[in-house]
Formats: sequence, C-alpha cells, structure tokens
Amino acid sequence: MSMFQAAFIGSGSGGSGVLSFRGRSYPFNIGGAGIGGIGGSSIQAEGEVYGLDDIARFPGTYAQGRVGFAFGTTSAGQLWLQNNNGVIMHLHASRTGLILSLGADAVLITMNQ
Repeated sequence: MSMFQAAFIGSGSGGSGVLSFRGRSYPFNIGGAGIGGIGGSSIQAEGEVYGLDDIARFPGTYAQGRVGFAFGTTSAGQLWLQNNNGVIMHLHASRTGLILSLGADAVLITMNQ
C-alpha cells in the first residue's frame, strides 16, 4: 500500500494498494481522517490480513490505530485496521518525511473496478 499522511493534531491520509487474495490481485483506494501526530510523510506498507473469507468483506470503513515516526529516510511504524466485518489488517510501515504519528483514524477502503 502507498499512502501520504499529513498531521497537525488532526490528520488526513490517502493512497492506494493491492490486496492479494486466493491467487488474485485486487486494487483498492484508501482515504482517512483522524487525530494525533504532527508532520508529513509518504508511507509504503505491507502486512497481513486476518478474518477475510470473502473479498466482499474487505471494502468499507475501518478503525485504524497507528504509531510511527519518520526523520528523512529513517523510520519505523505499524498500522492496525479493523472493519465491522471482522477483517483485521496489521501493516508494517516504512515512511519518508518528517512526522511523529500516534493516533487513531477512520479509514474508507473502496475497490477499484
């Protein structure tokens, strides 16, 4: 997943990604707003998806908890997302920029057709 995040008390993010599920690739868009953090960064993330038994359960609104930092190309971070269908994503994030990110967001994932 590729995303940009900007924060100054409140935060906003947007980007896109590809879900690999049962041998197929599903492109999606992601956007969100939340609270916590200061700065801006571009994010490359990958990780695991749990509780997904049908691709129709993947899109929707997710609650996201995040923690991370970036200072130039030195970074660390994790993202945890869960939707109402019980789908959980645990993503390991690599960031570029200058940001301290600690907070929560509402994130909307839509599938590309």
